[in-house]
Amino acid sequence: MDKTNDIKGKLRVFLVDDSLIAITLLKRMLSTAPDLEVVGTAKNGKVALELIPSGRPDVILTDLHMPVMDGFELTKELMAIYPKPILVVSASVNEGNRNVFELLEAGAVDVFPKPRSGLEAEFMGQADDLINRIRILSGVRVFRKPKKEPEKPTIIPPPDFRLPEKHGLLQIVAIGASTGGPQAFQYILTRLPSSFNLPLVCIQHIGQYFIEGFTEWLRSICSIKIEIAREGLTPIPGTAYFPSGDAHLLIDENGKFMYSIDRPVNGHRPSISETFKSVAKHFGKGSMGVLLTGMGNDGAEGLKAMAYEGGLTIAQDEATSIVFGMPKCAIELGAAGKVLPLEEIAPMIISAAKEGATTP
Repeated sequence: MDKTNDIKGKLRVFLVDDSLIAITLLKRMLSTAPDLEVVGTAKNGKVALELIPSGRPDVILTDLHMPVMDGFELTKELMAIYPKPILVVSASVNEGNRNVFELLEAGAVDVFPKPRSGLEAEFMGQADDLINRIRILSGVRVFRKPKKEPEKPTIIPPPDFRLPEKHGLLQIVAIGASTGGPQAFQYILTRLPSSFNLPLVCIQHIGQYFIEGFTEWLRSICSIKIEIAREGLTPIPGTAYFPSGDAHLLIDENGKFMYSIDRPVNGHRPSISETFKSVAKHFGKGSMGVLLTGMGNDGAEGLKAMAYEGGLTIAQDEATSIVFGMPKCAIELGAAGKVLPLEEIAPMIISAAKEGATTP
């Protein structure tokens, strides 16, 4: 009997990669954590499907490009028959490949960049980050996902929604997310119609290498426009803007985008809180803030600033958050005017926009 199957108190990890060198280096990375144990490996998705049930892993790490069965097909199969938290570890992450995000759409929870050089020193330099990511994902709840997605439901805004009296005419929506955010953004933004009459400023904690593939993926599936915010540009309705990379995205005194390379806030640059505070300062009661799934506390203070200025504020609820850290912090601060499941957020945004929108 494989003794690793009897390990108690350790997080069980399964590795899928067609490169023996990558498997060896990933094992060395994880061996530095006493609470992690590799319980199996496979050279492609087909072999992995045969071995994973007996390995009973808590988290599965898979490459994207593999022969016989790639990471995309593996993820779809696993989410249909044996759903577990899946972390994509691939060089395609460094390349901004939109296929990585399609894999997230299929059910993977997060992605991690495989070092480009393949050298042990570069792998080991990322060991702590990978280990922490696995620890976080081990507590993620995943659900069986059919191979064929049902058609998107028609969005019917709640008929009884009314803006609070203290709220002004809506001018802008700001949304922030971290772990689990790509899926949450996909869910919300694909449900906004092309006629949506407000601009959106969106912050996703994501590496600079990611942003091109991320926005390309969203652009291919959304009715609204998806753009990278350009400094000096005034945000226009019907467009969701994302920051270009390693800089805080802000709104200046004239209502135009500007970037700041001030130090990271809450460990992040761009910081959700910095964007939210900037939106609150310029738009006040005309703003709406939405804080989605994510670890840590970034965004909580920013959402509180929006609420203080009279903005409409929403935090994603625990049941639908992949990681409840950021929304939980906002709720504990009293920053969330509403706490909603993911499926109710797009209808609320649409209702708020229809109830009281104006051009910035």
